[in-house]
Amino acid sequence: MKRIKQILAILGIILLAALYLITLICAITDNTDTMSMFKASIFATVVIPVLIWIYTFIYRLIHKDSEEDPKKED
Repeated sequence: MKRIKQILAILGIILLAALYLITLICAITDNTDTMSMFKASIFATVVIPVLIWIYTFIYRLIHKDSEEDPKKED
């Protein structure tokens, strides 16, 4: 499970770096289509990390009971 989390974290970093690069390229170039791509990139740059945080928070809440050690009960 730890290995899967590491791989997903690396993929998330690559995705965010690509979004930052796309945002920069769209901001520099002057084309009619780049404004909509720029808006979408800014939106995704903000929303994707928030969704990842929400997903991990809910996952921890749901799996909190199953991860507790049954031997701890006295």
